[in-house]
Amino acid sequence: MVFSSLLFLFVFLPIVLTLYYCSPRKIRNLILFLMSLIFYAWGEPVYIVIMLVSTLTDYTFGLLLDKPNMSSVKRKGIVVCSIIVNLMLLSYFKYADFLIQNVNALLGTDIPLTELPLPIGISFYTFQSMSYIIDVYRGTAKAQRNWIDFGTFVALFPQLVAGPIVTYNTIAQQLQHRAENISMFAEGVQRFVIGLAKKVLLANNIGLLWDTISSSNVETMPILTAWLGIIAFAFQIYFDFSGYSDMAIGLGLMFGFRFNENFNKPYIAQSITDFWRRWHISLSSWFRDYVYIPLGGNRRGLAKQMRNILIVWLLTGFWHGASWNFIGWGLYFGVILIVEKWWGLSLLSRLPRWTRHLYAIFLILIGWVLFAFDQPSLIGKYLAAMFGFNGQSLWNNDTGYYFYTNIVLLLVLIIASIPMKLWKKTSALSFFHIAWYGLLYFLSVAYLVDATFNPFLYFRF
Repeated sequence: MVFSSLLFLFVFLPIVLTLYYCSPRKIRNLILFLMSLIFYAWGEPVYIVIMLVSTLTDYTFGLLLDKPNMSSVKRKGIVVCSIIVNLMLLSYFKYADFLIQNVNALLGTDIPLTELPLPIGISFYTFQSMSYIIDVYRGTAKAQRNWIDFGTFVALFPQLVAGPIVTYNTIAQQLQHRAENISMFAEGVQRFVIGLAKKVLLANNIGLLWDTISSSNVETMPILTAWLGIIAFAFQIYFDFSGYSDMAIGLGLMFGFRFNENFNKPYIAQSITDFWRRWHISLSSWFRDYVYIPLGGNRRGLAKQMRNILIVWLLTGFWHGASWNFIGWGLYFGVILIVEKWWGLSLLSRLPRWTRHLYAIFLILIGWVLFAFDQPSLIGKYLAAMFGFNGQSLWNNDTGYYFYTNIVLLLVLIIASIPMKLWKKTSALSFFHIAWYGLLYFLSVAYLVDATFNPFLYFRF
C-alpha cells in the first residue's frame, strides 16, 4: 500500500485540489473527508470500518460530554469509556499477537495467533481521537456537533497514516475558519517537495547501505562497518519520517491547515533531553499533555517524578510496536532522561559544546540499535560488533568500499541535518528558488518511478 499510495498521491492530489477549490466553502470539509476515506481505502479498504467506528464512537462521547448539568462522576465515566474503546481497538490489532506469543512462551500453551495485519496509521488516529475527548472534558475545546467536521479531523489524509499527531485543540478553529491563499499554497508546495526529496533521494538511498550492512554476518563485522551501519539507519529513519512530516505539513498548507512541527534538527542536540524536544515533537507533546502531567508531572516529589517519566517512556516504547525491543528502547531513554534531570544536565552544562554533542549522538546511536532489531540476540551481537567484542578488526575491504561509495551521500546527509539557509527570500532570487524546487521535484519523481518498493518506516506504527 505504502509505495503505491505515494505514486497514487500524484494522481489523487490534483483531483482533490480541483474539487476542493471549485467547491463552496461550506462543503469543503465534506470533500476532504470523502477524499481522505478514498485515500485510506486505496490500500486498506477493509480497515476503513475500524477508523469510522473509532470516529463515530468519539463523536458520540463528545456530544454526551457536552450535555449540561452532568455530574463530574458521569463525565469521568464517559472519558474512561472512550479511552477503553480506543485502546481496545488499538490493542486488538496491534498487541494481541504479542500478548498471545508471550502467554504461549510463559505457560507452554498453543493459542493460535490472530495474524491480523496492522491497520495503517491506527496509532496516530487513535491518539488524535483520544485527544479530542480529553480536550472536551478539560474544557480546552468545545464538542464538535458536525460529524463531517469531526470526521475530517480524524481522517485528514495528509497526516492520517504517519502523523504528525494533530490534537483537536490545535486544529478546532481551522476546521471551521481557515483562509486559503496563494502564499500559503506556495509554502505548502515547497514544504511538500522538500519532504518528498528527503524521502526518495536521501532516506531511500542511505537505507540501501543500512540494508546491506544489517543483513551481513554481524559476528564477523568490523567495528567501523557496524558504526557506519547504525549511522546509516539513523539518517534513514530521520529523513524518512521527517520527510513524511514535511509532506503532511505541506499538504495541510495547500488546504489551509497549519499543523505543528514534528522535527527540529534533532541531530544537533546536546543532550537526550534536548533530542526529545526536537524528535517526533507531536508524540512527545501528546504524552506530556495527556499522560505525564495528569500523572502529576514533576509536582509531587522526585520519586513520583521518576515514576512518571518511566511510565511515559514505557508507553512511548510500546506505542512504537508490539515487541520487547521497543519497550527496552523506551525504558533506555527514560532512564537517561531521569539521570539527566537529576544531575546529568548540570554536569553537561560545564562541558564544551562539541563534547555535549558527541555525548548525545553516541547515546542516540545506541538507542537506534535497540530500535532497529527486534531480536535481543541480534541487538547484543550488533553492539558487540560496534565495540569490538566480537573479536574482529577495526575495518576491512568492505568497510572501505562502503565509505568510498557513500561518502558524498553521507556529506549531504550531514549538511541537511544542520540548520542552514540556502538563500534569503528576495525577488531577485525567485527564479533560482523555483528552479531549485523544480529540480528536487523532478529528481524525486524520476527516482520514485524507477525505484523498488520502499515504504515509509513509520507506516508500520
